[in-house]
Amino acid sequence: MKLIFLDIDGTLTVPGENTPPASAVDAIAKARAKGNKVFLCTGRNPDMLKPLLRFQFDGYISCAGGYVAVGEDYSEILYNHPMTNEQRDKALTALHNQGVFCTIEAEKGSWGDENLGEFLSGQGEGNSELERWRKALAGNLGIKPMKDYDGSPIYKVVIMCQKMEQLDEAKAALGDGFSFVVQDVQVGQSTSRCINGEIMDKAFNKGLGVRIIAEKFGVPISDTVGFGDSMNDLEMIQTVGYSVCMANGSERLKSLSDMVCPSVSDDGLAKAFAELKLV
Repeated sequence: MKLIFLDIDGTLTVPGENTPPASAVDAIAKARAKGNKVFLCTGRNPDMLKPLLRFQFDGYISCAGGYVAVGEDYSEILYNHPMTNEQRDKALTALHNQGVFCTIEAEKGSWGDENLGEFLSGQGEGNSELERWRKALAGNLGIKPMKDYDGSPIYKVVIMCQKMEQLDEAKAALGDGFSFVVQDVQVGQSTSRCINGEIMDKAFNKGLGVRIIAEKFGVPISDTVGFGDSMNDLEMIQTVGYSVCMANGSERLKSLSDMVCPSVSDDGLAKAFAELKLV
């Protein structure tokens, strides 16, 4: 039995969308029928990944490792580590002081700064994360205005800004306990740039989620396979027994992976599942 871990945006689906290619759905079903277990392993919170659950998985690592659930109805919670209210407030105050656009993610909802749409509209085409948030603003992922935030515990802050220096105040406020996973993305053919990424507690990551699930099912890490496309998949790629990066993914992640498969839009998962004899 293999444990298979799938990132969503840019790996299982086109970034920001909620329907995988039919070939991927078929490959997942065949892999599970063969006795393997398949898990989502995503930066999305449980609320954002819900539209994918109709395709049937054995569990998920969400919030980039901050919330891990397994079972037929995903009711067995193996790990749950939100930010404290103090950490949340420190982060948002420092980020907003520097004009950083934020989206915060809780278990059952996400809220974004109201002027994020205006910021993104001038940024052109970017990487998979940028596309995810652009489409999310159109309603695919149900992000609500920040003014409607209900105080629910949050797991991470997604950030967008134009200069790395805008993050310095938040780094100082949060100290060494948080990771700033950011990418400096050149926009199209222009010199315009967008810094985008996420802030997370170093207590967890996708790799830890993989280990938690492997221990739960008594499966050695050598029998785990992970699929990703961006640097927020790094710890998963470094942890699993065999790692796969999508052709549409980060060049750095490709260099660190055991295999590069075709892109999400070219039936990459199905082709890789077949090559790795997971189906």
